[in-house]
Amino acid sequence: MKIQWFWGLLLALHSVGLAGQAAAQALEIKPLSGDFYVFTTYQSYAGTPYPANGLYVLTQQGVVLIDSPWDTTQCQPLLDSIRAKHGKEVVLCLATHSHSDRTGGLDFFKRHGIATYTSRLTDSICQIQGEHRAAFTFDQDTTFQIGQQRFRAFYGGPGHTIDNIVVWFEQEKVLYGGCLIKSTESPDLGYIAEANLTEWPATLRRIQQQVGRPRFVIPGHQGWSNRKSVEHTLRMLRQANKKNARK
Repeated sequence: MKIQWFWGLLLALHSVGLAGQAAAQALEIKPLSGDFYVFTTYQSYAGTPYPANGLYVLTQQGVVLIDSPWDTTQCQPLLDSIRAKHGKEVVLCLATHSHSDRTGGLDFFKRHGIATYTSRLTDSICQIQGEHRAAFTFDQDTTFQIGQQRFRAFYGGPGHTIDNIVVWFEQEKVLYGGCLIKSTESPDLGYIAEANLTEWPATLRRIQQQVGRPRFVIPGHQGWSNRKSVEHTLRMLRQANKKNARK
């Protein structure tokens, strides 16, 4: 009986662990403010589930997605969740740079009749690197009007990648920074193989000049409750550039 109890306990703990891991990898949707919601999906990074954020915004003409799920198995659950929660369909998805944590769902959304957009520079990189491509492209500084929501996609310069853009909702003071902006929870700059560490700080300062003091700043990964993400990113860049200068 003791042996059966012991193995039963191990099986129960193992099941709880698997359930926790599955839960960590599932789609998460959290309200931001008013018609704004942050969605998060996960992929394995260094052996652990790592989150990637996207944004969706309700409009009178449908729902706007900024970036697609990193875990593309969650594209359909995201559409289903939006439909069930809000009674609306997604009409547009805009990806903020060429990496798969931003563009991975573009083909899926195109097949479902959703208008997909990237900058022209991002599209050229996607074409070269074999990443998913949007149906439509725009120049680096473009204003979109969908229903009552007006938002601006603009390019401050190179940083995390050469093509990273941000999206600014001026009326609501929401800055979606994507991977150009690191969460205050991030201990480092993450993946920098394609980064321009020298130009990145100037890019962020140009964005600060454009947006002033946002109410919300949404980074590409990890939490967004702290609005000091840009300042945190600048501090890490100063440290990285000082370290590089000493080499």
